[in-house]
Amino acid sequence: MPKAIYAGSFDPLTNGHMWMIRTAAELFREVEVAIGVNPDKRYAYPLADRMALLRACTEGLQNVAVTSFENQFLVHYARSVGARYVLRGIRNERDYSYEREMRYVNSDLAPDIITVFLMPPREFAEVSSSFVRGLIGPRGWQEVVRRFVPEPVYAFFLQRHAGKGKG
Repeated sequence: MPKAIYAGSFDPLTNGHMWMIRTAAELFREVEVAIGVNPDKRYAYPLADRMALLRACTEGLQNVAVTSFENQFLVHYARSVGARYVLRGIRNERDYSYEREMRYVNSDLAPDIITVFLMPPREFAEVSSSFVRGLIGPRGWQEVVRRFVPEPVYAFFLQRHAGKGKG
């Protein structure tokens, strides 16, 4: 299969995101993982950190590239980089309902770009970036968070949130 794009804020990158990326790398010749930047949204971690973490976590995946885009629809960005497929993860009915509507809008904007839904395994179904961010702080957070994020993200958290959860 040709090129696909998988976009998100990855704030932070989770094991569920990594499952999507690895699966996409198996299915498609090329995969572009793109951090979408919304100027109206506040992020917990700067774009430079999220880009560096994504690159560290995808280092061994030869057909995966990490980029970012801002102030344009995903399907228009996909077309500009030669991606024919947009990948979206479906964890639950809420995701499906939202992504189905977005698929219709995307189809209106760019009928040549195909949306592909992937459903991750159960262990990733209820894990979101906001869920992971919410776990950081209380005593023992390190052991809990470690289960949900790739090792480079965990190491980043340990450094970034070193004083949290002690005492």
